[in-house]
Amino acid sequence: MPHATIESKRRLKVDKQREIELANGLLSRDPGALERFVEHFRSKVFRYSWIMCGQREDAEEVAQDALLRAFESFDQLRNPERVRSWIFRIARNACLMKRRKSVFAPDRELSLDEFIPSSNGAGEHRHIEIADWSRLPDDELLNRELRSTLDRAITGLPEKYRAVVLLRDVEELSTEETAQILDVSVDVVKTRLHRGRLAIRKTLDEYLRTASQAG
Repeated sequence: MPHATIESKRRLKVDKQREIELANGLLSRDPGALERFVEHFRSKVFRYSWIMCGQREDAEEVAQDALLRAFESFDQLRNPERVRSWIFRIARNACLMKRRKSVFAPDRELSLDEFIPSSNGAGEHRHIEIADWSRLPDDELLNRELRSTLDRAITGLPEKYRAVVLLRDVEELSTEETAQILDVSVDVVKTRLHRGRLAIRKTLDEYLRTASQAG
């Protein structure tokens, strides 16, 4: 197993343990629990909201609204171990509400066909290797330019694919949790993730090829 994958799993486990502790702290009315909870989730919710909403102004409002709603309805959380999927469901709903009335909302949703070529010009289907971009080496992912390219690739996806990629590959939620948040079946999540990764992989391949030639 690649080192990056092991390290990613280790960080995810530590993150989840921390989040369960924060959730239990809020449920038990522990002083300072809210501040610690907001500090932990603020950047995660903001990143999700920014990529989903497409504008910083909307994302800031959505993130604040989502964290406030989470606090106000925290007694509805039945299982602290699911606090991450619970709060992202709230963020997803807040983002949907914002997009319906936002001046930044797009006139139309682009088709995935506009991002993935279907033939090579001779009527034959192109084969593009599908890879899990989230398992690129850590040192590459931390590269600012590559991260910027990755964010643009995710942002450029149609919303239904973008949401799945964000929850599964960026926030590392399970397929089942992602399906619950988005109110779709597990099979739908798998299909959208498959196609979303394909589009993102194409963008990253082009970037890495260009960077290699420039070097």
